[in-house]
Order: sequence, then C-alpha cells, then structure tokens
Amino acid sequence: MTKQSVADKANPFEIAQAQLDKAAAKLGLDPAVHAVLREPLRELHVTLPVKMDDGSVKVFKGFRVQYNDARGPNKGGIRFHPEETIDTVRALAAWMTWKTAVVDIPLGGGKGGVICNPKELSDMELERLSRAYIDQVGRIIGPDKDVPAPDVYTTPQIMAWMMDEYSKITGGYNNPGVITGKPLAIGGSAGRGDATARGGAYCTREAAKHLNIDLSKAKVAIQGFGNAGQYAATLFASLLGCKIVAVSDTKGGIYSENGIDPEAVVKHKLSTGSVVGFPGTRPISNEDLLELAVDVLVPAALENVITADNANNIRAKIVCELANGPTTPEADEILYKNDVFVIPDFLANAGGVTVSYFEWVQNLSNYYWEEEDVHVKLDKKMTQSFKDVLVMSLDYKVDMRVAAYMVSVQRVAEAMKLRGWV
Repeated sequence: MTKQSVADKANPFEIAQAQLDKAAAKLGLDPAVHAVLREPLRELHVTLPVKMDDGSVKVFKGFRVQYNDARGPNKGGIRFHPEETIDTVRALAAWMTWKTAVVDIPLGGGKGGVICNPKELSDMELERLSRAYIDQVGRIIGPDKDVPAPDVYTTPQIMAWMMDEYSKITGGYNNPGVITGKPLAIGGSAGRGDATARGGAYCTREAAKHLNIDLSKAKVAIQGFGNAGQYAATLFASLLGCKIVAVSDTKGGIYSENGIDPEAVVKHKLSTGSVVGFPGTRPISNEDLLELAVDVLVPAALENVITADNANNIRAKIVCELANGPTTPEADEILYKNDVFVIPDFLANAGGVTVSYFEWVQNLSNYYWEEEDVHVKLDKKMTQSFKDVLVMSLDYKVDMRVAAYMVSVQRVAEAMKLRGWV
C-alpha cells in the first residue's frame, strides 16, 4: 500500500488529534488540559424520519458535535453528504475550535452533518429534512449555545429554513442569531459570499511581504473552482494583482502561461459546467496543476491532495490552503524542509467564520454594516491573526501549521483554566 493510499484512508479525527498532540508537546501543555482538548465535550446523534414526495418515509442519520465552548458559543457548519461520518464531523468540530481561536473571536467549535445525497432530493424533501434536523438538534443550539452555518451541500436557503424552524420551536418569534450564512433579506451579512477567499488573499498578501515576493509579478494556480476557488481567482487577480495561470475542477484543469481571465472562466463554467475547454488554454490534470512552477498554489478542493508522494514536487513558494486538510502531516514536514511557506487551512480559510461571527454580532444588535465595513474589519482581523502565528512560528522554529495550533490551543487552554475546568 502506498503512502498516499494510507493517507487517503486515515481517520480524520485521528489526524486532528495528532496535530493537537504535536502542538501540545511544543507548548508543554498541562496533561489534564491536553486530555480534555483531545475529545469533544458533547455530541448528539439523531434519527430523522422524513416524508418523501412519493408518500414513503425515509430515515436519515445526523450528528451535531460541540467540541469546546470555553471561549464562547460553539460555531460550525452543517454538512449534507452521502459519505458523512461521525469522525469527520468530530475532526471538523475540533478544527473549528482552533479556527475561531486563531482569529481570536469569542466562539468555540462545533460541526453538524446529515448522511444524505441532496442531489437526489427535491426542494420540498430538502426543506423537510432541514426542518427535521433542527427539530432534533434545536434543544442544544441557540444564539448563546451553538450557532451553525452552511457547509458542504448546504446553502443560504437551507439556513433560512433552519432559522425559521428554530424560531417556530422556540416560541414563534424571529431569532436570526441562531444561524449564520443566511440570505441578506433575513439577517445575512454583506461580504459573506467571498469571505473565505478574501481572508486567504489577505493572508497571502502578508506572507508575500514576509518573503519579499512581489505579488504583481506572481503566478497563481488554483485547484478547485467551487465557491472558494472562483472567488480566489477573481480576488487574487483584482485585489493582489496576481496572474492566474491555472485552475481546475472535478472534470479537469486549464493552463495558460499568459494568464487566464478569472471572470471569463467563471462565466464559462456557469454555461458549460466546467472550466475545461476554456479558449486559449491547454488541458492540465488536477495532479499536474499542484506541481506547476508558480509563486502561489491554492488548494481549494479536496483533502489529502498534497501527500508524501508528491510533496517534493511542489514548486510553489506559498501554499494557501482554502480547502480543509489538503496537506497530510507527512507532506507538511517535507514542505517545511523545502522552504515552501504553507498558510494552514484553519488560518487561511478562517475568513468565512470571521464574517459569520460578524453576522452573528449584527443579528444580536439588530444593526447591519455596509460591505466596505465588513471588508475593513476582516482585513484587520486576518492580518493580526497571520502576524500572531508568524511570530509563534519564528520564535519556536516550527512550521506555520504547528504555530497556528500553538496559538489556538494556548488561547483555549487559558480560557479553560480561567473558568476552573481544569
């Protein structure tokens, strides 16, 4: 069995625990604190009977994991996926705990999921499933307990149904602060759509300053052209002045040494369903895209795409991880030795949860901000967070991922001790 296949089969929660263990060792973390942080504080497993359009009843399984709320209410998305597992949800809830801590917002970490294939459900079935999920987990969520958000295969519309259902079961009054990622018309935040990619762009800007890279002359390759990847392409070009030379999706990739117009590629994908075949480019595989000689590589699709098998072939100077878990622990060590500067996922893609936090604040105060205000506040938060992690990395001579864990774990541990939990 190859190293890559081992990584692909790895338990995501065990990977999350191993990453925590490395940071805990560097910090000399109290054993009791470490023991608490290795496991979720609580989790709920639910059974969801849903009436289908043909009159039959189908039973779905769902989860909500609340990993740690020492710093504030839990925060994290809800995923609808046919291959959802409790260990994936646990790992993502742990990463959300570190993500909210690394950007220093007063929230904890949680995650939810339902085992289903939303592509096989009608809109009415999807609505009934969404409401059924909230009927079950509603007892443990709330603006001051746990604030969900959209994630894989969930949308602002699904969040709207969920918020409405929660409002119904808690007394019938409007309660927008229970969930984020909602449509603007019912309490969403301006600036939420591109927040994940925008936060990654701000981090990349700071990394380039540290490495003395002129981004106006930089080449960028982006693996994954979903929401985060599309916004990354447009923002890295318009905000940072970079040249986008390659992008890809599940059907393949495109490359042009002369650069690719991100806006035109977005339109092409909307009309054809893929980036493949965009005029003036040549085909490239997802695997080959990762190994291009570019200044910035943006993995924005799947987990475990940079492994021990291909890490030595990564030629980018900066890797900005917009996807969750695109780099395996073995690959991390290789990249660090090769002086590839990795902006770890839970820092690079924390713009999304940061603007979700802004949305929650706006809901609670019933005062809504202009988009420009959101961008300014996000820039300030992401810039400071990057600097905090960079200082930790330089002080302890560790890679940015370990440093990000150290910053996060230190903050959560301090909150636990102040509360008297340990």
